Parts: sequence; structure tokens; C-alpha cells
Amino acid sequence: MKRPTVTDLANAADLSVSTVNRLLHGTGTLRPETVERILSAAQSIGFYGLGILRERKQTHLPRRRLGFLLQQSHRAINRLWAESLATAAARRVDTLINPVIEFEDDLSPEAVAAHLLALGAVSDAVAVITADHPLISQAIDELRARDTPVIAYITDLSAAGRAAFVGTDNWKAGRTAAWFISQMAHRPGKVFPFVGSHRYQCQDICDASFRSYLRERAPTFIVHETQLTNEEPQTAYETVRRLITEEPDLVGIFVGGGGISGVLRALREFDAPRRQDIKIVCRDIGPEAHKGLAEGLITAAIPHSLKRMPEELIEVMLDRIEGRGQTSIQQRIVPFDIVTPESAWT
Repeated sequence: MKRPTVTDLANAADLSVSTVNRLLHGTGTLRPETVERILSAAQSIGFYGLGILRERKQTHLPRRRLGFLLQQSHRAINRLWAESLATAAARRVDTLINPVIEFEDDLSPEAVAAHLLALGAVSDAVAVITADHPLISQAIDELRARDTPVIAYITDLSAAGRAAFVGTDNWKAGRTAAWFISQMAHRPGKVFPFVGSHRYQCQDICDASFRSYLRERAPTFIVHETQLTNEEPQTAYETVRRLITEEPDLVGIFVGGGGISGVLRALREFDAPRRQDIKIVCRDIGPEAHKGLAEGLITAAIPHSLKRMPEELIEVMLDRIEGRGQTSIQQRIVPFDIVTPESAWT
């Protein structure tokens, strides 16, 4: 059988021979859709130079440097976010992405704002997970003035200059957590929500909706003052030990922020009947949460999707780079996962 020629490929792609040769020999530039058209035709006719064409495609792809500012490098869930973002960036077939993933361990607004500005100076777009604060808003406004889009990730921000928000429906997440506790608790009693900081919008919204569900649908449960952990496991540990000791009617804890490892450590120090009497729902899905699910200490986890969230974030970042100067704020809401002891993966 005669081997397909360049002319055969051009005919199959409905393009000129000169256009096909520009890709084959790496001369000139072609639109991404034209490159895909040639590759598809080459594969369909069994063109001998398919491997070369695929290599040439790489030289025609746009290149983007995307910055990601995460928090607290010592937390396993944040390292999982970093891995998921790098994987999602590598999976893109239409753009060569250089992901610059950095952590800020100092959660003060001054440190985060300075880091955000520095990362924005070397990135085409930046995504950030941070508490809401006027200093953060000021940094975002400065980057917008430099034409660098900033996308709020996981937790939204009040900054008018942000380009987009990618996260979950936190109102539904909070009500889902309340549903689990009200349905799984052996008896009505006292329930305590935990947040890392009230300046994380995602946590504050979850806290409010958690309370609204119990008021509306389960009024026999008493929701107490929200406990602040400052995202520190030791603080969560000390708080849970105190509550279990002082509150015999404690039946539920909703961990809307960090600190699940501390919560579990405290719970393990009490006997099995007391542990089983307290239903824990969290938004974490790191190694400690997995362990807690396997032990039956966690009733349910309601985490952000480690696969879909990074993919949606990168999609939005690339879109905002192409649409620089847009004044509208894009919002992408991704469904959260629901993981129980029986559905947790290993």
C-alpha cells in the first residue's frame, strides 16, 4: 500500500500543502485549531510523520507562567493541593504551562500581600488562597493595575479588583454538614462549629448555613459559639479536650477549617462509647482525615474536589489572561465531594 504523502495529508485536512509543510518543517506559526486539524488528519490516514507533527505542535503552543500562592506548607492537605495543581497544569494539551507553586507559612495579611505582589510580578496570572483583608485587596488592586489577573481560590475575597473566584457552594456545604450531624447523632444535644478564621469567607459562610439548617430543620440541637482554631491543630486539640470534658451533652463538631488532626487526637484519648457519641464532619480530605474516616471517627468529609477544582482554576486563569482588561468578575462553582467511612478511598 502506498505511503500517504504530504499532498494526501493536505487534502485530508482540507488545507494547502504549504500550510502543512509549515508545521512539518517548523517554519512560521499556525493557529492551534489548524495544528489540531492537521494532527487529526495525519492520524486518520496513517501519515508517516505523525510523531514529528506532534513534536512540532509543542513549539506552536502558547506558553503561560501561572502563579499559585498556597498556605502553610506543613499541612498535608496543602501539599496535596500543590500536587493536584501541578498535575492539572501538565494535563493541558492546548497550552504549555509553567506552574509556580509557592507557600506562605506566615498567615499575617502583611506577609501574604507582599508574597502575592512578588509572585504576581513574575506570573501571567495568580491564584491565591487567603483570608480576606484590606491589605490583600490593596495588593490585588496593584496587580490589576499591572494587568495581572488575580483569582481567589477556594475562599472568595471582597477585593473589587479580583478577576475571578473558583470554589464550591459553601452555603450548601454548611447545610450538608448540619444534615449529617442531625441525622447521625444518637440523640439531640450540643453542637460546636470550628473555623480557622472568620476572615475566610468560605468558612464563615459554612458556619452561617450550618446554623441556619439546624435552626430550621433540627431545632432540638443547640448550636454553641463558633470555636476559633487559627488553623492550628494544637488549638483544636485543646478545645476539643475541654469540650468533651466539660460538655456531657456534646454530640457533634463541624470542622469548617483546619485543625482536623488536633480534633482526632483529642477524640482518641477518650473511650469508645464517648467517641461514638460525637459525630464529626469536616471539610478536609488529607491523610489525617482519611485515617479518621477509616477509624470511624469522622462521620463525613465534605471536601473540595482535588481533581476538578485545579482543572477549573487553570481554565479560568487562562481565560482571564486572554481577556485582560475585562471588568466583570468570573465565578466558577465546582461541586464539592462527599466522603463517608464506607466510600473513602485508600
